[in-house]
Amino acid sequence: MRTIVTGASGLLGRHVAEALLAAGHDVLGIDTVAPVGGAWRHITADLTDLGSTLQLVRDCDAVVHVAAIPRPTGRAGGEVFKTNVATAYNVVEAAAMAGIGHFVYASSFSVFGYPFFEKTVIPPYLPVDMKHPVGAQDPYGLSKWLGEEIVDAAVRRGAFSAVSIRMPWIQTPQSFFAGVGPRRATADSARDLWAYLDARDAGQGFLKALEWQGDGHLRVLLSAADTFMEEETEALVRRVYPGVALSRPIAGYGAVLDTVHARETLGFAPEHSWRSYPKPETEG
Repeated sequence: MRTIVTGASGLLGRHVAEALLAAGHDVLGIDTVAPVGGAWRHITADLTDLGSTLQLVRDCDAVVHVAAIPRPTGRAGGEVFKTNVATAYNVVEAAAMAGIGHFVYASSFSVFGYPFFEKTVIPPYLPVDMKHPVGAQDPYGLSKWLGEEIVDAAVRRGAFSAVSIRMPWIQTPQSFFAGVGPRRATADSARDLWAYLDARDAGQGFLKALEWQGDGHLRVLLSAADTFMEEETEALVRRVYPGVALSRPIAGYGAVLDTVHARETLGFAPEHSWRSYPKPETEG
C-alpha cells in the first residue's frame, strides 16, 4: 500500500517506516526534521498546521500517525497537550477528507495513568489488560487518550477503519542499558509497571495493524513478553503492590501488560527481549 507515516524521523516512527518498507509498502514519511538514513520518501512539515496537513495527507491508501511530543517532561505541559491534540485532529481530519480507508494511531499505555501520574495510581489488578480503566492525569497521557477519541469520532461517522496501539517505553539494544538500567534501581520503576517494548516489535505491531481487515476502531495493548527487571514478576508484585490481586499467574519474568488481545486480533507476538541485548563494555 501507499502509506504515510507521520513522525517517521523519530525512534518509533523510524522503526515503523522500516517495517513497512520491508513488507513492500510505498512509504512517505512526514516529520518536522529529516530522517538520519532511511530509504523512504520524506517531506518536512509541521502537522499542527491544518492547511499543510490537508495538502500532504492525500493520494495514499493508509495513514500511520506516530508524530507527537513523546513525554510530558522537558516541555511545558500546555505545549505537549496542544501539539499532540492538534496534530492528531489535523491528521485524522485530513485522512477522512481524503477518503483514506485505514488509519493506525500510536497511542500509549499512559492513557491508563502510568507512568506520569501526580496522584499515585494503584493497579486495580494485574496484569493490565484492555479492561483496565482509563485514568490519565498528565498532559501527555490525556493527549493520547483524546487522540484515540478523535480517531473514534472519525470511525463513527464512517471515515475509515482504525487501530489505536497502546505501548509502554520503547527501547532498542542501544538505548536500554543507558535509559532503563539506572531507573530499575529506583522505586520509580514501578511507575512504568516495569514495562517496555522493543522498537522492532513495535514496528511489526504497526505492520499487523495495517493488515487488520476488521471494521470499526480496534484498540490494542502491545508489550514485550517480559519486564525490564531482574526480579521475578510475582515476587516483584507482592513486594511493590502487596494488595493488588493477580487475575492469572505470571510465570518467571513475565510482563504485567497483557497482550493476549493483540495476539487474538492482530496476530501480534513480541520476539525481542532485553535479556538478549549485548551488554555494553565497561571500562577498567
